[in-house]
Amino acid sequence: MSGEDAAPAEQQNAVDQKQETKPAEEPKAEPPKTESAPAAAAEAAATPAAATEKVPEEETFTYRALVLTGHGGYDKVKLQVKKGKPTLKAGEVLVRVKACGLNFADLMARQGLYDRMPSPPVTLGMECSGLVEAVGEEVTDRKVGDKVMVLNRFGLWQEVAVVPASHTFLIPEGMSFEEAAALPVNYITAYMMLFDFGNLRPNQSVLVHAAAGGVGIAATQLCKTVKDVTVFGTASASKHETISQGGVTHPIDYRTKDYVEEVRKISPKGMDIILDPLGGSDTHKAYNLLKPMGKLITYGTANMLAGQKKNLLAVAKNWYHQFSIHTLSLIQGNKSVCGFHLGYLDGEMELISQAMNTILDLYKEGKIKPHIDSTWHLEQVGDAMRKMQGRNNIGKVILTTEPMPEEEKKEEPKKEDKKDDKKKDDKKKDDKKKDDGKKEEKKDDKKKEEPKKEEPKKEEEKKEEAKKEEK
Repeated sequence: MSGEDAAPAEQQNAVDQKQETKPAEEPKAEPPKTESAPAAAAEAAATPAAATEKVPEEETFTYRALVLTGHGGYDKVKLQVKKGKPTLKAGEVLVRVKACGLNFADLMARQGLYDRMPSPPVTLGMECSGLVEAVGEEVTDRKVGDKVMVLNRFGLWQEVAVVPASHTFLIPEGMSFEEAAALPVNYITAYMMLFDFGNLRPNQSVLVHAAAGGVGIAATQLCKTVKDVTVFGTASASKHETISQGGVTHPIDYRTKDYVEEVRKISPKGMDIILDPLGGSDTHKAYNLLKPMGKLITYGTANMLAGQKKNLLAVAKNWYHQFSIHTLSLIQGNKSVCGFHLGYLDGEMELISQAMNTILDLYKEGKIKPHIDSTWHLEQVGDAMRKMQGRNNIGKVILTTEPMPEEEKKEEPKKEDKKDDKKKDDKKKDDKKKDDGKKEEKKDDKKKEEPKKEEPKKEEEKKEEAKKEEK
């Protein structure tokens, strides 16, 4: 896909030609110079031609890519320059990437918690949008210049990408590259869970966790395409206004309230459908919240993600609380549990295409529209990841391949300096608080000691008074 191993045949031929003519360049026995003038002139004429010979495009072609160099923190994703034009196989297309989508799976992949990502070094990215620059043999439904969105298992966070033509979808009129990059993963995931697994129907209730995230907003919009569906959505209080405007009927602040109790207050019988991206103990809660004939669709283990690097305690805790159930319990409870993982459907493009076609029809009808939270340059991928992992986004976080302006590049170190200064200031404040605390403790100790010193004096005074009275 990256085309790093592309080696043009023209370069090899040029090397062979040089090797063949080398003996003729340094002859040991030459006739007088006057007799070899025509040969020298021919050689002189040939030299400029060789010097001005154009270097094949495959050798000079470069493009930038975000490469996961190892598992760990944000610094493990590095912007690198790759050389060599990617080669096309039959059925593939070359896409000039304009925008890329950031997904929770990318955060987990960075920490080594996503099993569908090859070992580092590897280019991240599961979705993007751009223009078709070249088509391979046997490609009949795509042409150069087509605007497309792309879905792939990895390898799309780069300026050019080679993918099977079947993994691309034409961008509808009026849709921006940013919106197109925000659509594939989130909307296909939400659609297939709600309609293929959930069989969503009118007058049902749905619980959407992380309702302000990419999948959460997509699921809410899709729920509103069905009549009288009640949506319960968990999100921090600052996001409630936005998700309510987007279609969430009952927003719940999971940070300050028990969402199970809040759901029971409004819907004592429970939920018809629950979308669970959390895993661990939350999956147990979700199952117990289902109505008879209810469906739990689990599609992630976000509870594993705690901090920049892999948190073994969080991973162990999640696995310890992993949900499991006996089939007899399912039968007696009249409930169903489904698992969804888009990464394992990469071999089912016909199924995915059917879902995508329906989603694009809904977009054209104005019933759904990706919500873009923010757009970042490739150079700012660490900040983009930090925002998403901190749950500070409302909607989709997008990466743009447009080069970062020089002015912004100059400002980046200043921002870092400000962050460092802030950390130093915070440290000073903490140290001052500690010092103040120690001083207060010393004062308290002195106050405690003073009564102890005064007690002997009072005793002596009492004895003297007693002696005077006796006299």
